[in-house]
Amino acid sequence: MKTEIKKIIHDALEKAQEAGDLELSPFPDIVVENPKDEKMGDFSTNVAMTMAKSERKKPKIIAESVARYLKNGDLSLVEIAGPGFINLKMSNKFFLERLKNAVQQGDDFGQSDAGQGIKILVEFVSANPTGPLHVGHGRGAAVGDALGRILKKAGYDLSTEYYINDVGNQMNFLGRSAWLRYRELLGETLDFPEDHYRGEYIKDIAQLIIDQSGDEFLNKPEEECLPFFRKFAKDNILKGIESDLAEFRVNFDNWFSEESLYDDNSVEKAIEWLKDKGHIYEKDGAVWLKSSAFDDDKDRVIVKQSGEKTYFCSDIAYHQNKINRGFKKLINLMGADHHGYVPRMEAVLQAMGYDKKIFKILLVQFVSLLRAGETVSMSTRSGEFETLADVVNEVGVDAARYYFLMRSSDTHLDFDLELAKAETPENPVFYIQYAHARICSIFRTAEEGGVVWNQSNEFDLTLLTEDEEFAIIRSILAFPEVVEKSARAMEVHRISHYLLDLVSRFHGYYSRHRVISDDKALTLARLFLLDALRITIRNGFELMGISSPEKM
Repeated sequence: MKTEIKKIIHDALEKAQEAGDLELSPFPDIVVENPKDEKMGDFSTNVAMTMAKSERKKPKIIAESVARYLKNGDLSLVEIAGPGFINLKMSNKFFLERLKNAVQQGDDFGQSDAGQGIKILVEFVSANPTGPLHVGHGRGAAVGDALGRILKKAGYDLSTEYYINDVGNQMNFLGRSAWLRYRELLGETLDFPEDHYRGEYIKDIAQLIIDQSGDEFLNKPEEECLPFFRKFAKDNILKGIESDLAEFRVNFDNWFSEESLYDDNSVEKAIEWLKDKGHIYEKDGAVWLKSSAFDDDKDRVIVKQSGEKTYFCSDIAYHQNKINRGFKKLINLMGADHHGYVPRMEAVLQAMGYDKKIFKILLVQFVSLLRAGETVSMSTRSGEFETLADVVNEVGVDAARYYFLMRSSDTHLDFDLELAKAETPENPVFYIQYAHARICSIFRTAEEGGVVWNQSNEFDLTLLTEDEEFAIIRSILAFPEVVEKSARAMEVHRISHYLLDLVSRFHGYYSRHRVISDDKALTLARLFLLDALRITIRNGFELMGISSPEKM
């Protein structure tokens, strides 16, 4: 809607210029906002104040000039406020016509071409395949998946990816942990190293190997056994991760193996490329990237003295691979403890000749689980809520996703398990889902009463005259803008805030106004409004990966 309002204001500026009231050309960017107080109008612009200096006139005089030419059938009132704000109140017809369009769009309502088909890759979760997903991974999964849905809705060419860190000592430790547990289960007594993986899931993997191969590996040397145990453990854990994510409604377009970068020599090629450009050097037996030349706080080791390549070395090749695949924007979601990763990746991208703005890291802060106000231990030894699967089993997918998405991802999240299960208005996911179910119930009641509902019918929407009805309509019609702003700012929590405000308006309206009455025309008009409302709730929840039940 704001695009249309900008056009109306721009036309008025042109007319004022033609009449000699204004001199400026070209016109400045026109900013249109919603007044904080709805009584001030539907939209407001400060364009007169932004023009004051160049026009050498007081903002109020410019505003009065512009207002004289704001003649449009969609406007019901134009007022000058304060030092020169222009407040606009739109006609009922303006909103009702757009409400019809929203209903006609159905599942596509909220969609836009803001992204202009820009090819964008969102990499998220990317947990090491050394154990099951924990609650922190769950928040990253929900945020990354919702961000992907929002970007796609906003017109970006979106792909999602999970990067599998399947190279290095962590994988050697994983394979050796499974091998040692295998020997223990077959009767050997041995000391299990403190720095190995000690979770019960390692014993489960070892038991699977016994079930499959018996004691085949018991008397073989370690170096012969470890490749098998490493691969078996990795594949088993990855299968569990993929299953947990699918249960959580998170699916990836691509699973990318770090090991593949070594198999096709991408890592070596990236190092050689940087070497040829003079961006790396040797010192103390190690190979360093001159990242301090590109705003990093220090140079970074990419090959250790031992000859082992660092994870950063693989990441250089991986991000070069992403760009070579044609992605114009790279978004990585990472845990809050990775904040130091940003400058080093920006440095290497600049060293490779790319604009650092191509790369964006979103940090996902930690999660604390609460029960009755007390923090729940997430220690692997306590057995309490070690994994994402535990939380999903406790509160359900819908509640888990909503709570992970209800706060800005860069702020700490307190996840109240008891509240997430409560069927009360204090539980926001229940409150919103109940609104959708209540609307569906109203339609069933109408049908039982003989009211034939069909979107293709003729509706006299001019019968919608209540202020509360138009407050709901304005809120519904703001949905496409909320989606677009969420995509541009990469802030998924805006959707949950929007839905909560929208349904609070509905619950208040429904408590004071009858939808189904003896007045059939008014009933149909109000049902049309509720149809637009349930479409908006459903589409908003779809962006969050949350279901919209018709009965509760």
